[in-house]
Amino acid sequence: MDIELITNILDWTMLITASLTVLLILLQARGATLGAGFGSSGELFTSRRGIEKNLYDTTIVTASIFVLSIIVGLIIG
Repeated sequence: MDIELITNILDWTMLITASLTVLLILLQARGATLGAGFGSSGELFTSRRGIEKNLYDTTIVTASIFVLSIIVGLIIG
């Protein structure tokens, strides 16, 4: 394969996965108050279930692909 093609694919992969990672992280935002930053949130943490768990797992996969594409891009660079 041509190195130019691989570099182009990596660039697009980085762009898409970076955008998706930001979007997925923003979708996970919980209703944390100012007091939560100081440890007095008053909420009981429960385990993730359903869509929230799928969203969390998808965020991890997307962020991993993003980091791997950066590492491969640096190696090929």
